[in-house]
Amino acid sequence: MKVLIGFACVLCAFAQESARLVDSPPRTGVNGHYTGNRAPLLANPLIKLPIGAVKPAGYLRHQLELTAAGFSGHLSEISEFCKMEGNAWTTPDGSGHWGWEEVPYWLRGYYNTGYLTGDKRILAEANMWLDRVLASQQANGYFGSRSNMLGERTRGVPDLWPNMVMLFPLRSRYEATGDKRILDFMKKYFRYQMSLPLDKYLPASWQHWRAGDNLDSIYWLYNQTGESWLLDLARVNHERAANWISDIPTWHVVNIAECFREPAQYYQQTKDVRYLRASERVWDTIRGLYGQVPGGMYGADENARPGFTGPRQATETCAFVEFMFSGEMLTSITGDSKWADRVEEVAFNSFPASMTADLKGLHYLTAPNQVRLDRADKSPMIQNGGDMFSYNPYQYRCCQHNVAFGWPYFAEHLWMATRGNGIAAVLYAPSEVTAKVAGGTAVRITETTGYPFDEVVHLAISTPQPVHFPLTLRIPGWCEKPAISINGNAVALHGSGKGWAVVERTWAEGDKLTIRLPATISVTQWTKNRNTVSVNRGPLTYSLRIGERWVNQGGTEKWPGREVYATTPWNYALVLDKANPAGSFELVKKRVPLALQPFALETAPLLLRAKGRRIPQWKEERNGMVGEVQMSPVRTSQPEERIDLIPMGCARLRISAFPVFGDGPEAHTWSERQPPILLASNASHYNPPTVVIDGVTPRNSADRNTPRFSWPVERQSATEWLEIQWSEPRRIARTEVYWADDGSEQRSGVRLPAAWKVVWWDGAAWRDVSGSSGYESRVDGFSVVSFSPVETTRLRLEVKTAAGGVGIYEWRIPD
Repeated sequence: MKVLIGFACVLCAFAQESARLVDSPPRTGVNGHYTGNRAPLLANPLIKLPIGAVKPAGYLRHQLELTAAGFSGHLSEISEFCKMEGNAWTTPDGSGHWGWEEVPYWLRGYYNTGYLTGDKRILAEANMWLDRVLASQQANGYFGSRSNMLGERTRGVPDLWPNMVMLFPLRSRYEATGDKRILDFMKKYFRYQMSLPLDKYLPASWQHWRAGDNLDSIYWLYNQTGESWLLDLARVNHERAANWISDIPTWHVVNIAECFREPAQYYQQTKDVRYLRASERVWDTIRGLYGQVPGGMYGADENARPGFTGPRQATETCAFVEFMFSGEMLTSITGDSKWADRVEEVAFNSFPASMTADLKGLHYLTAPNQVRLDRADKSPMIQNGGDMFSYNPYQYRCCQHNVAFGWPYFAEHLWMATRGNGIAAVLYAPSEVTAKVAGGTAVRITETTGYPFDEVVHLAISTPQPVHFPLTLRIPGWCEKPAISINGNAVALHGSGKGWAVVERTWAEGDKLTIRLPATISVTQWTKNRNTVSVNRGPLTYSLRIGERWVNQGGTEKWPGREVYATTPWNYALVLDKANPAGSFELVKKRVPLALQPFALETAPLLLRAKGRRIPQWKEERNGMVGEVQMSPVRTSQPEERIDLIPMGCARLRISAFPVFGDGPEAHTWSERQPPILLASNASHYNPPTVVIDGVTPRNSADRNTPRFSWPVERQSATEWLEIQWSEPRRIARTEVYWADDGSEQRSGVRLPAAWKVVWWDGAAWRDVSGSSGYESRVDGFSVVSFSPVETTRLRLEVKTAAGGVGIYEWRIPD
């Protein structure tokens, strides 16, 4: 038999190597070594390997080492929530304080960081916490904080949300150690959930929106045990969860990133593709409305707000890591490589800037355009007031504890098992994986690469004996001409599939496979965001290189808070070759080894040389917020300069959504005034109030072809308001409103207001304007009101609705 296998290997050396291009790894077949979905669940094409099977190397391992050495690795020192004494997660009866989400968030990343790095200090502390959690289970199956069981935050019904998170580190510990207590613990806990009346099971708030996390653990336990009652619980869990199928039930930034996947998770049980399509539809909707920016995410600086869609709108740090996990999960469920592409886009471009390069501080919000990171209040440009931009290890309560699981989970999903007892390279980074393939042979594959900064991935195979198995390689969606070679021989690629290449052959000790993923420069135009552009090369998007001045502010000497200020100009429009925009850039590679921390200004391994012209009118707001971009192309008389762009993940200060220079008749002059901000008492995400200042006048008051803003029809006889804010005071004595009126024959249309008036902000309170000329409500024209002059930064229309809603086409406010 050994002779035959050896002869087959010799023949392979002389035969033409080949690979199949496929849309997904197979759903058919089994994997006899790793736990995937059991019947009747839909077979998952990619199966997570146990923690420890994948060992990150190079810069990725260094992210985990920095996590261990940084604030995440010392939260028991820094955070009051992570002190064991008196903590409700550590007492047998769940009494005590700080029993909500902070400790589970922390342990989810802390345990995995310790295990993947082999840090004995972290593992000892994490295990101590987890042992206390296991000991806290009550006779009824509940565990953890008593205040959660009693529903002190949830109006008397049990709050299951914190426990959903705590199950993740327990699952990791089971994968690492095989601790059987955890399976019994989870079964008892889920039996408790089965005993709850329906009206008290996931009724509202975080547990309602985030029930997909609970569903994931239910399926995990079912796959471990095969106990069918768990599928009944999964059904009830889905039925009681928020409706992510026909609606977006919450526009909170983290809820979106974490919860949109719930229908796709339940798809595994129903096998009805409409559930999967529902999750895809939610994600596409969010990106379409608020994600017309580089970096892979969307602007929702606490919540997505109608009209706040530009590149200075930011994303909460928690949302980065939650979306990365969602994408990793969906890659496993669907086998669709686009989700892995999206994980990498966020991990390499957006996530790194959420923390300092040494991972000793974080901030709450990160935006594609962000030129000052200080403690100043940036509202109302962002939703929250207070310090949201500076780096500080003591602040940003949820993100402070949750961010630590981003890099460990990313590392664990680099490689996954496939049906047919194979293995797949899912995400690319330096690493080593040891996994059983074929009949049980343990192979080791060492991945050497500088990806995403390099285009080449080298895989070295180590096996105790020749073994035949499929090796599946992800082909990123941005790569048009991948190339694979084995032992120096080109591999022929066959098939029309996209996303994966499957190399099935007999592998021997010392085999070497090389994947080349040629990365070309491309320019994305964001037509829905004032024609700004972003510049990409492979998985990386590029940002202007802005000099940084770091200032310690707050914190302690050991764990300082830090602000970052620009030392070089940032207000550039790109000069592009209209015929060949991508040809406007020159790639420069640093001829030095890749730094262990490449996500930093000074160690950025690549840059793109470009040309730009400054826009003097583009300035910071008075509070330090970057000015909003205006319509491109932009006319400017400033001279052309050479500018450098670096990978977006290397830039803490960043301009990555650029205006474009133009000198033709279509070019716009950048206004000296910052664009005003529009707020409304009620507004639809699909009907933002910003349309009232777009300068487009309708043909008449019933013009359905001209955008208009309206308050919801169901809010009849209500008092609503529409507010405009300026960065500088304006003197105002007149305003003009073009009202919508669909006519009385339209049952569900908008009507003229029952009454309306103008009020202004005097710096402390709202006041009626005086000396008004009267408030008419005209049809098919502007209703004009004059009044005694006021000087203000804020003006409102207060509107009393009639039968039906009230709508506005245009609001003019002359100086």
